[in-house]
Amino acid sequence: MTPERFADPRLDLPADFVQKASQFSAILLEWNTIHNLSGATTEKEVEAQVYDSVYPLSFLEPFSDVLDIGSGAGFPAIPLACARPDSAFTLVEPTKKRVAFLNYVVIKLGLKNVTIHDKRIEEMPEHIYSLITSKAVMSADRLFGLTKEMMDDSSRMLLYKGRNTEEETTTLPHLKIIDAEHSRYLLINK
Repeated sequence: MTPERFADPRLDLPADFVQKASQFSAILLEWNTIHNLSGATTEKEVEAQVYDSVYPLSFLEPFSDVLDIGSGAGFPAIPLACARPDSAFTLVEPTKKRVAFLNYVVIKLGLKNVTIHDKRIEEMPEHIYSLITSKAVMSADRLFGLTKEMMDDSSRMLLYKGRNTEEETTTLPHLKIIDAEHSRYLLINK
């Protein structure tokens, strides 16, 4: 990991963030050779995904607890959990090999603020979260429909999306689209 890339003061990252992100990158690349967890095959590609994961800290209001849906290879939840050790993270992932990977990462990085559920989002008990995140799991409309009961008036949903998202945003309430050089984010309030 390139420390300079994460030096933006708006991100307000802890001193050990780059070390933990580097460790996460090494673990992911090692597991990826056997389990095909992510399309990233180089440290530079993982670094780009880590940066994409934490970039929203430059515009998000503080949050106390996060629900990450379809956590997969750990993006955005693992980098965010490293960046915000005082926030609680609930990761929902139904695929066994990805759950095994996430559990391994949490142990190796010493992330005491992460809980992993081997379930689909539809199986999770209702609980109000201050932030709900997801990257490339399903359409924004469908995801909002499945989680709106897990949000109150102060909750936000942050979806990590590609450039072509206009068709997903027609019926979402209080939507803000944030275009960054490297990605597009959909920020939704209930």
